[in-house]
Amino acid sequence: MMEHLFSPYNIKGLELKNRIVMPPMCQYSVENKDGIATDWHYLHYVNRAIGGAGFIIIEMTDVQPDGRISDYDLGLWSDEQIPALARIVEGCHRYGAKIAIQIGHTGRKAEHISEPVAPSAIPFNEHSKIPRALSTEEVKEMVEMFRKSIQRAVKAGFDAIELHGAHGYLIHQFHSPLTNKREDEYGRDLTKFGREIIEAAKSEMPEDMPLIMRISAKEYVEGGYGINESIEFAKEYQKAGVDMFDVSSGGEGPIGSRGRPGTHAAYQLPLAREIKEALHVPVIAVGRLDDPVLANAVIGNEEANLVAVGRGMLRNPHWALEAAATLQKETEVPKQYVDGFRRLIDIKR
Repeated sequence: MMEHLFSPYNIKGLELKNRIVMPPMCQYSVENKDGIATDWHYLHYVNRAIGGAGFIIIEMTDVQPDGRISDYDLGLWSDEQIPALARIVEGCHRYGAKIAIQIGHTGRKAEHISEPVAPSAIPFNEHSKIPRALSTEEVKEMVEMFRKSIQRAVKAGFDAIELHGAHGYLIHQFHSPLTNKREDEYGRDLTKFGREIIEAAKSEMPEDMPLIMRISAKEYVEGGYGINESIEFAKEYQKAGVDMFDVSSGGEGPIGSRGRPGTHAAYQLPLAREIKEALHVPVIAVGRLDDPVLANAVIGNEEANLVAVGRGMLRNPHWALEAAATLQKETEVPKQYVDGFRRLIDIKR
């Protein structure tokens, strides 16, 4: 039977009603600089569950206050941050969606502190602050911060964990030769930091909970790595325990006009497909896939296992319901919205 966007999908203990993912997108909406989710976050995510998304990934949530892009980002460095996230989990579950959280650290791209940290003292660009290189002991402490944040995420009831290893943030900074010029064990082995975080995550996660990792499969900078290199480091992360890759690109350094991504639909899809085929691993495709016909083709052609729709869901929290109507696929419509989706209801009958 041909799979499609509204086919169910299972990975380990995670059972999804469809292949539609709301990817992590920072909301910059924390009110008291305390990293605690607000009513905005609750309404934002639960509305997408009501709107039919099968899988929601909460925005990058940081392992320490200085690991945020800004003071207005979410955090999981304290037990006080668990209840507000647990409330979001419960709300999304109530309306039929499964939910993950993306755990990360911004590294040198932190904008709200005087001295960001990084693998090496290399600024993001000429306008950025020069970061302080972490000591070897501080790197090991950082791994422990990730472990504790993941422990809190499990307590909050999330269905999966995603590690942010893309877009020029800390894990990406360690596995990129452009930004990791260290001479210690974390410089001699560029994937060591990421692998240790993966192993720490698995030590806190239930056996049937999938671990997802977002990676940038290509850097759009001179001397940056490409798909062949990312396949190799992804293999190392897979061996360490990653169950699925969320395949993006870019973020490490300024982007030149010739290599600027995002100029056409599905521009990152070939990267996701190559990771999937090389590693025989499930992948999430992302990047201008908000045309339902295109998103459906990604699944039907077996180019990816799940499709993330970012900007489309920012514009329309009910993107999934609209997609079902467009594709004439059966899906559950909230009874309160039946009159708005009468054609879809008629299809089900």
